[in-house]
Amino acid sequence: MILRVEADTAAPPAWFTEALAAPVTEHTAACDGVPIAYRMWGGPAGRGIVLVHGGAAHSRWWDHIAPLLAVDGPVIAVDMSGHGDSGRRSSYSLEAWAREMLAAAADAGFDAPPVVIGHSMGGHVALRLAGLFGSQIEGVVVLDSPIHDLAPEEAAAQSRRVFRGLKTYPSKEAIMDRFRPVPDQPVLGYIADHVAATSVRPVDGGWTWKWDPRIFGRELPQAPLTRLDCRVALFRAEHGIMSAAMSDIMYDRLGRVAPVIEIPAAGHHIMLDQPIALVAAIRTLLSDWDHSLPAEPRDTRP
Repeated sequence: MILRVEADTAAPPAWFTEALAAPVTEHTAACDGVPIAYRMWGGPAGRGIVLVHGGAAHSRWWDHIAPLLAVDGPVIAVDMSGHGDSGRRSSYSLEAWAREMLAAAADAGFDAPPVVIGHSMGGHVALRLAGLFGSQIEGVVVLDSPIHDLAPEEAAAQSRRVFRGLKTYPSKEAIMDRFRPVPDQPVLGYIADHVAATSVRPVDGGWTWKWDPRIFGRELPQAPLTRLDCRVALFRAEHGIMSAAMSDIMYDRLGRVAPVIEIPAAGHHIMLDQPIALVAAIRTLLSDWDHSLPAEPRDTRP
């Protein structure tokens, strides 16, 4: 996290402070004996939504998004193992993280198959979950996650530019000042401040980040794209990492039934710079899913 964040001195708007003040409960599920922390808004009745963060992020990147989605049912934001307040594993995989999402949804008591929404590396997790357990979920929404490329945080870790290890900083203020999104982009300062403050933990001698450096040491098999046993939608940020050409490839390989939705003016971390547009797009998509049948795959053979 060493890239520059655009400064923003505007006071937080009312919608943001109200979202952070919304009732939320904290829970812990278990998957393979590993404690999986998650936060929950709303009751168990209605469509459930599972929010999956990106690499080296955590569930609280969604604190200002989740309450705005919890209008028709419960929303949970999960800390994948090796992230946030969840436990750690000796090794990590997309499959293990996918199982964790189902474990958290089951623990939350959802009364219907959930929609799983994943950002960046979390989008890779969502697609792997859909490939393995598609019949157990309603659908997946993938946010700026080009499946045939590494997520940007994974690429940065492999190049050794960032995420080389956990440093200890002398104060919370000092470590928060080092918070930067990867890749770098302009963000809303009041959102970045909240995310930074919830990304750190005290240790002997100071403060450090919550993520486990071993999350980037895993093998990185590419998840095959094919027709899934659930609905799927692809979101791309106008200034993100998922190009229009990649969107077309993913659309074709998913059976030409996954809508591709662009969020205008957004960078890769859509929840940090265009949160209201993101919420509006998700709510519109889910409203359409409520009133339509899943599309049949088109025959793309020559």
